[in-house]
Amino acid sequence: MSLKNHFELMASYNQWMNSKIYQAAGQLGRDELAMDRGAFFGSILGTLNHILVADIIWLKRFATPPHGLPALREIVELPYPSRLDQILFEDVAALSERRFWLDRQICSWVSELSNDDLELGLSYRNTKGVPGNKRFSSLILHFFNHQTHHRGQVTTLLSQAGRNVDVTDLLALIPDEGNL
Repeated sequence: MSLKNHFELMASYNQWMNSKIYQAAGQLGRDELAMDRGAFFGSILGTLNHILVADIIWLKRFATPPHGLPALREIVELPYPSRLDQILFEDVAALSERRFWLDRQICSWVSELSNDDLELGLSYRNTKGVPGNKRFSSLILHFFNHQTHHRGQVTTLLSQAGRNVDVTDLLALIPDEGNL
């Protein structure tokens, strides 16, 4: 499987898992979602907002030339988050709507990537202004890993709140190859 195919799999996994997580989160009341549960971003709502914030920041970076593929055009128009713990949406329905829209953008963007794109570098500044210059494919890998990391926290918080997300393993989406 090529690196591009792996990223397409990760984009599908991202979309699939977010659907499952938001379905479980939608069963909780506003107070339960906002309750500080001792997680790094406090609550379920805080952690879900953080994932969205970080995705927007990275996608805006990925939209800069020479990486500015058509699928990221609408991302450029989004306001730049002011903090990593910014609450973009206090309502889970509005947050969910933006999340599902963003997941469609991610899937479209990854499908537009070429192997040549993945070999390029990307210069950027982190949220503290520290410059970075890294291989684009490595940053995409970080992008998907970051989502997985924080979704793992959310599934724990949802479990503690009595909600089951069910299967979360990437293995569920890896196609069977038969006899290799």
